[in-house]
Amino acid sequence: MATMTVWKFSDATGAGAAKDALAELQKEGLIRIIDAAIVEWDPSRKKPKTEQLHNLTGAGALTGAFWGWLFGLIFFAPLLGMAVGAAVGALSGSLTDVGIDDDFIRQTRDAITPGTSALFVLSQDAVIDKVVERVPTGGELIHTNLSSEEEQALREVFAAE
Repeated sequence: MATMTVWKFSDATGAGAAKDALAELQKEGLIRIIDAAIVEWDPSRKKPKTEQLHNLTGAGALTGAFWGWLFGLIFFAPLLGMAVGAAVGALSGSLTDVGIDDDFIRQTRDAITPGTSALFVLSQDAVIDKVVERVPTGGELIHTNLSSEEEQALREVFAAE
């Protein structure tokens, strides 16, 4: 079973340090990264900077479309207005089917604000207590578990860019 994990940090650079710790954990076999992305939100900017972490992932990584849609729902959908409400609602429904529900979106949106950063990770086979111990200080964990079926559905939803 895959796990979608979001680690939120109280500064705009904390996710970068967590990325390095995550890479080390993967080398030690304490977690298997399927895909990952970073969000850094400089307090002087209107929107966050996002980056997919291709260097941590191998075969089977999700497409950039997945991260784009997820980050769009979290950070930009509230700003889009009613004109695109139906499309956002349809996509949100698709994500609910794969284990990323409105509560996850809302909780993540509320937690990641200007001046903070986050590390988004889709992983398997994590030794949770070891991973939690090694995440840099100040990381707040938000996560949702995905079953095998939900993970496959997620891949199907975002199979084509």
